[in-house]
Amino acid sequence: MNSREVRRNRVGDIVRILLMLIALGVFCYSGYMLYTFYMEYKRGSDEYDNLESSYASQETEDLEAIEEAFENDEAEAAAQAVEGREVVNVVEKGEQISLPVMNNPIDFGSLEAVNPDIKGWLRLSAVDISYPLVQGEDNDYYLHKTFEGEDNIAGCLFINYENEPDFTDTNTVVYGHNMRNGSMFGKLKQFREDGVFEKSKYFWIFTPDLIYQYRIFSGMEVAKTGLTYQTKFRDDEYRKFLKVAFENSELDNTDVTVTEEDRVVTLSTCTGDTETRFVIIGKLSQVYVSKGHEKKAMKIYKRLEKKRKKELKAQMEPETEPPTEPQPIVYGQEIMLN
Repeated sequence: MNSREVRRNRVGDIVRILLMLIALGVFCYSGYMLYTFYMEYKRGSDEYDNLESSYASQETEDLEAIEEAFENDEAEAAAQAVEGREVVNVVEKGEQISLPVMNNPIDFGSLEAVNPDIKGWLRLSAVDISYPLVQGEDNDYYLHKTFEGEDNIAGCLFINYENEPDFTDTNTVVYGHNMRNGSMFGKLKQFREDGVFEKSKYFWIFTPDLIYQYRIFSGMEVAKTGLTYQTKFRDDEYRKFLKVAFENSELDNTDVTVTEEDRVVTLSTCTGDTETRFVIIGKLSQVYVSKGHEKKAMKIYKRLEKKRKKELKAQMEPETEPPTEPQPIVYGQEIMLN
C-alpha cells in the first residue's frame, strides 16, 4: 500500500469518526431534550396531583347519584334537590327560588393562601379532569404559569379575563392546554370516542360560595375566534350561538333543551390545527350553596337582581342622543394554546 492510499484511508477513518461523533451528539441532545420535556410534564402533573390530594379530596356528596337523577327527569330532580336539605331562598329574575345547601369538597381557604387568583375548581368525571380555575389580568399569564406560579408548559386552567369571576355571565369561557400526556384539557378530545359521553353528561364548578352543575349539550370543533368565545351578547347573537352549538355538536343532544334564559360555560382547548379549537359547552342545570356561605350567596343573588333591574330600566328609557354609527363586533379573542 502506497503513501497515497494510506492517507486516503486515514481521511476516511477521520470522516467516519466525525460522523459517529456527530450522530452521538445528536442522540445525546435528543435524549436530553426528551428528558427535559418529561421532567417538565412531570413537575406540572405532580403539582396538580398534590393540590388535589391536599385541598380537593373531601368528598361528602354523591355527585354521581345527583347526575343520574337529573338525567332521568331534570324538573323532578331539581325539586328533589331541596328535599331533606337546608335551603337558601333568593330572588332570581323577579321570582323567589330555593337553593339547596351542599358541603363543598374544596378547601378554598388554603388554595387562596397559595394563589389569590383562584376562582373555582372544575370536575369533569367522564374524562377524569379535576383542576383549579384561576383568572388573571389578561389571557396570557397563565398560559405557561402553573397554579403555584412556576414556569411550565402545562400552565393552568383559566377563565377569560373579560368574564365575571363568579360564572354569572351568559357565556363563561375556560381555557386549557391540550397536553400530550393527557393532563389539563388533554383528555377533552376523548369525548369524541364512543361511550365516553355516556359515562357522565355533566361537569361541576365549585366556588367558595356557590356550586354549579352543568349539563353538557355540545362538543365541537370551532374557529379560533367567533361567537363561541363571546362572553356577552346583544340582539339575536346568543340565539345564533346556541343554534351553532346544537347543529354542529358531535355529541348527541336530542335529550336536552337549552334556551336563551340559560347560562353556559365553554371549555376550550387546541386541536393541533392553529386555526381551530375543540370545545365542550354545558348549560347551568342547578345551583347549590356552599355550606357556611349562605349569607354570601344571598349577596351574590341580590347583586345579580340589582344588575338585572338596572339593565331592564336602561332598555325602557328613551334615547336622549342620536344613535351613533354601529361599531364592528369583535367575536372573542384568539388564545394561543399550542
